[in-house]
Amino acid sequence: MQNYIGVKLKPVIDCNKNHNPLIKKKLREVSVEEGLAIATELFQIHNERKDGIGLAANQVGIDAQVAIVNVREPLVLINPKIVSKETPITYYEGCLSYPGKGIPTQRYRDIVVSTAQEESQWYFSGAEENSEGKSGWDKGNMQQDQENRILESVCIQHEIDHLNGITIHDRRIDNTIRIEKKPGRNEKVTIQKGNETQIMKYKKIQKFLDDGWTMV
Repeated sequence: MQNYIGVKLKPVIDCNKNHNPLIKKKLREVSVEEGLAIATELFQIHNERKDGIGLAANQVGIDAQVAIVNVREPLVLINPKIVSKETPITYYEGCLSYPGKGIPTQRYRDIVVSTAQEESQWYFSGAEENSEGKSGWDKGNMQQDQENRILESVCIQHEIDHLNGITIHDRRIDNTIRIEKKPGRNEKVTIQKGNETQIMKYKKIQKFLDDGWTMV
């Protein structure tokens, strides 16, 4: 594996300001050896930036189907493919390639992924676990764990999209409110963002809608 210590690291290309010819391109498949070397560089960049939870090779100008994810634990994706996906969810996503341009997308809560370096497939799920018999503290940890598992699943889908030339803008969903009768200003409505839900008066929801929440 190549040693990148002391080497000037590649910057993440800001597509709001600069052209990235690889951002909309399906990247080339690579060997496991090459993929692991590229993953090492991606982790170096990720650790230096100290932001984001995943990074794909084309975001730093490398034409290779390699990405890393670091939500619950560091993961390397070499020539990854989503084998199956279940339970659609809405999620508000940001992207290091489009800083400050987060948008609502459709993803899946549960996915199965294959990679070049692993013989067995990886299963990622944000399904709620059985909380019977748990203390209040345990239940709180379970909720946080579920949120992290959903985030991990979404992040993996996000990075695999990058390797196929797909960005969050291609996954944008329309969260425009379409209702036959507008609620009264003091009428209580339910809004949702990811797996978070709030109930509040209609007159107070506009700033939440602008931040990616949807009325359900």
